[in-house]
Amino acid sequence: MTQQRAFIFDMDGTIVDNMGFHTRSWLEFFSRRGHAVDEAAFFAATAGRTGHEIIGQYLGQGLPHDHVTGLIDEKETLYREIYAPHLRAVEGFSALVSAARAAGIRLAVGTAAPQSNVDFTLDGLGVRELFDTVVGAADVKRGKPEPDVFLLAAERCGADPARCVVFEDAPLGVEAARRAGMRCVVLTTTLPAEAFKTFDNVICIARDFSEIDINTLTNL
Repeated sequence: MTQQRAFIFDMDGTIVDNMGFHTRSWLEFFSRRGHAVDEAAFFAATAGRTGHEIIGQYLGQGLPHDHVTGLIDEKETLYREIYAPHLRAVEGFSALVSAARAAGIRLAVGTAAPQSNVDFTLDGLGVRELFDTVVGAADVKRGKPEPDVFLLAAERCGADPARCVVFEDAPLGVEAARRAGMRCVVLTTTLPAEAFKTFDNVICIARDFSEIDINTLTNL
């Protein structure tokens, strides 16, 4: 087995603290169609899932693929409009990534986001070049909590899953890391620490990246 290490970052709610904006845009999207959706229940059921999976859950399975794609484009355009003025990386992100690169750790993004949002976030922050690979919704068949996105990121980095650390903010993402055989660092940007107490793969819980000790992670 390769000894290569990798850090795999979820994007929404992890690299950027934006999940509230995603939820707001989804609620507006469904409101336009006469659906009242409970905010807390919606986040718990969908954070980390792909847009196609969310549309299928709430508007029904069997809709034509092109129609669903158009619906997702509408929702994501709304999201980008309301979040754009607030786009910024979570505190400490740049320093942690720089330290990881200096330590020879491969870096990846593993997200359920569509390509338009990946471009909006990574290019908007100017951080795309920091990563060895970016895996998004278009690259896998199943969203989180299935492990596909993290396993593909590890494969592209040439890293054994057991040598990967995932950075996440949502239970479905932590579960995806667990199923992938990966340890996980949780950021409480979106939910309190108590929401992750049942996961045995969580090795650290922090408010932001500035609280994370890179030396601890590299010595695991």
